[in-house]
Amino acid sequence: MTISKCVLTVGMCSALVLGACTDPGTLTVQNDPNQNAKQGALLGGLIGAGVGAIANDSDPLLGALAGGAIGAAGGGVIGNQLDRQAAELRQQLANDGITIVNAGDRLIVTVPNDITFDTDSSTVRPALRTDLVKVGQNLVNYPNSNVQIIGHTDSDGEASYNLGLSERRANAVADILQANGVSYARITTVGQGENNPIASNLTPEGKAQNRRVEIVVVPSGNA
Repeated sequence: MTISKCVLTVGMCSALVLGACTDPGTLTVQNDPNQNAKQGALLGGLIGAGVGAIANDSDPLLGALAGGAIGAAGGGVIGNQLDRQAAELRQQLANDGITIVNAGDRLIVTVPNDITFDTDSSTVRPALRTDLVKVGQNLVNYPNSNVQIIGHTDSDGEASYNLGLSERRANAVADILQANGVSYARITTVGQGENNPIASNLTPEGKAQNRRVEIVVVPSGNA
């Protein structure tokens, strides 16, 4: 059996196992608290199967099965960690403007600039510091992850100025997290300026959505 067929076989098995864990008559994607853990297990299984098959030249099928089992276990652990971490953050943060999205392999905490910074400023407002302190404490409690802080602006003004402002704002958020125990070794800051809008810059509402700082939490695999 070829390596590609081995991986496909294990992938089909993983999908069947995942489907067996979900009763479509009683559980939906929206209300399944273990959804991301299951997705993590499936993704980990597929990746592990491919690696295992390649590593075991003498018996690719055996390698794929072993790699798939190990990968699924690791992916499930990461998925469970993200589910717990997201639930705790939602309980801890007081500001309804902050959104938390569990993407299955990472958490994305989005903080709108309008509630975080004054116009043309990179100084975090005192009212938001408390929430960022709680984010920092949460990250300390879940140390096995890397954190990318990404600043964004709308399209008003010069692109070069917006890029610099987004970088300063990302660094300001990073400083608060670091001051509350998050190692700088875990943190990467990026300024995107106006380059990655999530809404139209033609309306005030769209511009408000585009002005944001994202705190992206990516498990390092040692959960």
